[in-house]
Amino acid sequence: MEALELIRTLTARPAVRSFTDRAVSTELLEQIVDTARWTGSARNRQPWRFIAVHDRAHLERLSALGAYAQHIASAPCALVLLSADNGFQDTQFDLGKVSQTVILAATALGLGSCLATIYPADNVEQAAHLLEVETGWLPHHAISIGYPGTLMTGVRAIASGRLPAAELLSLHRP
Repeated sequence: MEALELIRTLTARPAVRSFTDRAVSTELLEQIVDTARWTGSARNRQPWRFIAVHDRAHLERLSALGAYAQHIASAPCALVLLSADNGFQDTQFDLGKVSQTVILAATALGLGSCLATIYPADNVEQAAHLLEVETGWLPHHAISIGYPGTLMTGVRAIASGRLPAAELLSLHRP
């Protein structure tokens, strides 16, 4: 049960959209990626690569490339997840899995993070050009990473809390 409680604790933390100015070291980013690379993927294709972005101007430009990506501008760094442009249906599923691992690893290291989606296709092209992404890879996602700043307070536009397990699970008994 100890492992389940750890998973629940790490996944229940809210997304962090406010950060201090404290830099995130290359060593911490390497630990995050080293942990994430063990994430399972369909047929072990590992259809992901990572680009660490620290440059303030690049972070600000990336933050304008998704409807909910503004938090990237205030982060000391962002880890851009590149997905293989391979046409496989499960590539985006694999990116979701590795994103969760990155977020859990960052949390375990005392960092805050928040996932952003870069879209539509024109924005993906702009991000690829900005980051000089090699052909065959697409920057559809970015995770802002840093030391948590001031937590937002007040009324939330999105419901908080979780539905009870009994409401989520149906048992099929033929």
